[in-house]
Amino acid sequence: MRVLLTGATGFVGSHLGPALVEAGHQVTALVRDASGYDPPDGVTVAEGDLLEPGSFEDALDGVEAAYYLVHSMGASGDFAERDRRAARNFTEAASEAGVERVVYLGGLGAEHADGEELSGHLQSRQEVAEILDSGSFDLTTLRAAIIVGPGSTSFEIIDQLTGKLPVMVTPRWVRTPCQPIAVDDVVAYLTGVLDAPATAGGRFEIGGPEVLSYQEMLVETAEVAGRRLFVLPVPVLTPRLSAYWVDLVTDVPRSVAHPLIDGLKTPVVVEDDSIRDYVDVDLTPFSTAVERAIEHEHIDAAPARAGEDE
Repeated sequence: MRVLLTGATGFVGSHLGPALVEAGHQVTALVRDASGYDPPDGVTVAEGDLLEPGSFEDALDGVEAAYYLVHSMGASGDFAERDRRAARNFTEAASEAGVERVVYLGGLGAEHADGEELSGHLQSRQEVAEILDSGSFDLTTLRAAIIVGPGSTSFEIIDQLTGKLPVMVTPRWVRTPCQPIAVDDVVAYLTGVLDAPATAGGRFEIGGPEVLSYQEMLVETAEVAGRRLFVLPVPVLTPRLSAYWVDLVTDVPRSVAHPLIDGLKTPVVVEDDSIRDYVDVDLTPFSTAVERAIEHEHIDAAPARAGEDE
């Protein structure tokens, strides 16, 4: 199948490209700057920007299925408005090009029982899904919570916190339930839905084998990394205040960390696992996913340290 991959340089996209090639698809990666992208073997490259109509439409010629993994969080300005514009531009162009299927990776999360609104980040993820769903193609939406793997910003926050703070005074959100999932499992679901025609037009929730609080994830990550950690939750730290605390402790950009932290008040747990009726994935335990992510980071960091020594 001829497949267009948007967001190819991102965390999930960089893992998905090689998997799609291995599954036998003809893959084209759409990137803003082709000169700064080293494509995996078997992946061709097209240059264009979804925020600029007229720059990317040619990449959709002959495409049967497309993956929409674009997210503007971290860019300057209003990320929700940028995501809204990009989704509308893509939806119009893909519909006109006759793309049959689009697969979108969004976020888990529903309004609290007390009616509390979702964070801006989660609202934006849902809004993008609604915009894409207006296209003439069949949209398959997969919704996930924290994705664990090398390059995941959400996991990077957890890893850096446990590495720098052996004693942690934390906000109430550390007890919010979450169902993290390994990036390899996300990729397996993303590739699997193309071979499952019944998933076309469906909206599915994906998650790992465990439901954990953020406190449990912090403690387990510390244990896997061989660190000692003591967590003391206190009621006075709100998500907004704790975002500034994360600024001081980690090197994750504020424009990325703040929207993510604001969403931690919302439980993100799979309530409908019907995706497993269509795509069979042997789910990875959280500790195993953490171990793989940390091991990968150590491998990547070793050459950089050697280069600095030289």
